[in-house]
Order: sequence, then structure tokens, then C-alpha cells
Amino acid sequence: MSKKPQVFLESHNIKNLNFGFGQFNYHLIKGIAALNTEDLDITLNAKDTQKLKSEFGNNFKYRTYKSLSRYPLFRIKKKYDLWHSLNQNIKVEPFFDIPYVLTVHDVNFVDEVSNDMSHKRNVRFQEKLNRCHAITYISDYAKTSTHNYFKIPNVPEFVIYNGNPITEVDIPDGYIPEVNTKRPFFYFIGEFSERKNIHTLIEMLAHLPDFDLVLSGKNKTEYGETKLAKTISHLKLEHRVLITGKVSDTDKQYYLKNCTAFVFPSLREGFGIPPIEAMRFGKPVFMSNNTSLPEIGSNHAFYWDNYNPDYMATIVKEGLDKYDKNKTELSKAYAAHAKSFDWKKAASEYLEVYRTVLKNNQ
Repeated sequence: MSKKPQVFLESHNIKNLNFGFGQFNYHLIKGIAALNTEDLDITLNAKDTQKLKSEFGNNFKYRTYKSLSRYPLFRIKKKYDLWHSLNQNIKVEPFFDIPYVLTVHDVNFVDEVSNDMSHKRNVRFQEKLNRCHAITYISDYAKTSTHNYFKIPNVPEFVIYNGNPITEVDIPDGYIPEVNTKRPFFYFIGEFSERKNIHTLIEMLAHLPDFDLVLSGKNKTEYGETKLAKTISHLKLEHRVLITGKVSDTDKQYYLKNCTAFVFPSLREGFGIPPIEAMRFGKPVFMSNNTSLPEIGSNHAFYWDNYNPDYMATIVKEGLDKYDKNKTELSKAYAAHAKSFDWKKAASEYLEVYRTVLKNNQ
């Protein structure tokens, strides 16, 4: 009996479930666990292996992540048949030159260092690309922008969309989160950072007096405590902007289900899960007309072409008017679009990539 191929998933970012990389790792692994992988031995690299074992049991083997493995001298020396680096920023690499798959979420880091391609982060990413035997991207935008900045080796490339993490609505009857408003409200969730562009929502809110704004996510950031706080104070909107901080899944589902609309003025996204989560509840979504967002939202969202607050408010009013006139049909269309992003389907496509690479490198 021939030995099963040994597949290694560099997945230690699974510990950060409040961030996109952690969510990607968890939901991809959960999707793989639901499929037939009897032809593969898959190992997860993670800090808390006991927690993963308790959920996924014998579906996987487990290796405990050690931070020292980020350094060349202490790289993992086991010769796996295939190594999948689930996130582009990972410093953990195999010691040997073995079949290697990289998932690219975005190359926003190029803009963050003013397009300096000699910056160590860009050099490290190019080195990751150079060792690839296949590359997967989470959107066509991620693929195109990677090609724009970097030299891509002559290897198979695949675009595999992320799934929607919200498959079942699970809100207890009568549940009310600690932070709440009785007025109609818009909802945003994401890290409070410059690229999320949240201050434009505050400026827009001044032109929409009938609504409040609920903001969720990691808010103890420089951007959150300076620019965002100053904008709220300057416009005297403290009583209409509710900041929850990080939220539980139940709280998030409550806000998505009960908001008037979801608002997402992000400047750069490799994919954009939150708008899809909102559509799962049949909600109208207003977001930026840039990077991957038009690709993911398609014709099921409303888009801002610029961030003039009066213009943004007008787009929202016009969009809500359109939605209110055909609410039942549009809600069904939004929910159907959201359900088309499926983690089990994504996991199946990743497994096919593994099998293709393994076959090509026998």
C-alpha cells in the first residue's frame, strides 16, 4: 500500500479569529474537515493544537507552532510532499525546496511602503512567489494587483473565492446586545484603521439625521483614538455613533439582522467578507467602488465613487428608496448572492489544487 502524500498547512494565524487571516484559516480548515480527504495526510501548524483536536479530531494531524521556526536556521526540516502557506505575510517557511502553494489575499502592503519594491516586506514576498509551485488568489483583483507589482513564476494560478462564514442565523429570542439603539442605524464592522476609511461614515452621518451608526471591531488603535474620535467630537455626534469594540458572533448577527443598511467605505480590500455577511441577512450594502469590492458585491450592492459626505448621503438615500420599493425581491437576491460564497466549495477547490500540484511533482 502506497504512502499517502503528506500535506502541511502553515496555519498558525488561526489564533487571530478577530482578524481576516485568522477567519480565513479557520473556515478553510473547517471546510476541508467536512470533505473526503482519505487520500491525503494533512497536518495543521498551530499554537493551540488541543483546541483544534477537540473540534476536528482525526481529520488532521497536528504540529505545535513555535515562533523560532520563523528564522532560517530553525525552519521546519520535515520534507512534506506539499506545503501550503495560507497567508502571504507568514515568515514560517520550509527548510527544504519542496512543492509549495501560496494563497495571496492582497498586496496592499506595497502601497503602505510607498511602492518601494526594495523594502524587506516586498523582497520577502517576491521570495515566497519564487518558491511557488502554484499560487491561489482570493479574488481576481488580488491576482491582477500581484501581477502589476511582482514577477510571477510560470506556475499554475487559481482564483478561489472565500466563503461566507455565516451559514446559520443563531440569535436567541429576545436577545439584545449591551450596546444598542432604538433608532434606525447603519452598521460597520472591521478594524479601526486608516484604510477602512471609517471617518467618512461619521461625516456622512451628519447629513442623515434620522439614523445612528454602530461601529464594531478593534477600536483601540491610533486611527480610532485620534482621527475617528476627533471627527465624532468635531461634528458633535457622540450620541449618534455607538462603538462596540470587538463583538461576539451573536452580537454581530444581531447588528447585521437589525441594521437599516451595512456601510463599508474601505479603501483597499483583497476580498471583503463583511458585506457578504450583511447580504446573508438580505440587507442593502453601500461600499466603495474600488479594489475587489465591485467584483465581490457585483450588482447586488450600491457603490460610492468618492467620499464627499453629501454625495455619500445621497447615494444612501437613493439606494434605500430603491430597496424599500422592492424589499422582498431584493432581499432574496442579496441573500442568494451571499450564499453563493461557500466555504465547502472553496475547500474543495483548494484540495484540487493540492492534488494537481502533487501529481505534477511526482
